[in-house]
Amino acid sequence: MRDEQQLARVFVELADTLVADFDVIGFLHLLTERCVSLLEVDSAGILLTDQQGRLRLVAASSEQTRLLELLQLQSDQGPCLDCFTTGQPVGSSELSADIQRWPVFTAAARRAGFVAVQALPMRLRDNIIGTLNLFSANSGTLAADITALGQAFADVATIGILSERAAREKHLLSQQLQIALNTRVIIEQAKGTLAERRGLSMDQAFSTLRDYARSHNRKLADVALAVIDNDPQVTLNSPIHNAR
Repeated sequence: MRDEQQLARVFVELADTLVADFDVIGFLHLLTERCVSLLEVDSAGILLTDQQGRLRLVAASSEQTRLLELLQLQSDQGPCLDCFTTGQPVGSSELSADIQRWPVFTAAARRAGFVAVQALPMRLRDNIIGTLNLFSANSGTLAADITALGQAFADVATIGILSERAAREKHLLSQQLQIALNTRVIIEQAKGTLAERRGLSMDQAFSTLRDYARSHNRKLADVALAVIDNDPQVTLNSPIHNAR
């Protein structure tokens, strides 16, 4: 029977992602190591989606597993890819029986010393972000309690990763919003400055800034800042004349 305190410590490790220096790669490597030590498997790997929704190898407990996971992605076949596509666990208790299903993967896995595999989805409701893949050197189906524990690890890790992603995206969105607000202040200042210097309306001043930025392939905020700083390299005579 597994040490309940040890299991509790592992779940705390997997849940502790919302920290300032959270390292997702280190976190996922830790997950593969804990799978090997606690789930009676010989190796583990993790495939995770990138920002474009494509699967990428992010962690493996051994070099053999790393190469095997990469082979699945390159050959576009294997239990891990099927698991990601369906969102359901996919396993093989004896890979030699599945050689027609995954010929390239099966041959490579057996060369690496693995004869059984269990792929578990990393998903939260309809959001599938990857797979946790368990490799065994012995044939046979993983016991139900081991499979359930592996899925629990995957579920906790998924929640942690999605929470970290949400926090990061929220922070990025906040930064982008602040940049937009700061930029708007600069543009408003430049409009007032230009209107006062050239006797323009605020609408004419903005059109002048915008037209100059477009015709010179520059950002509107950069042109506005140049106007505020009275940069001699930014000459707005022609656009002003047109604006009038």
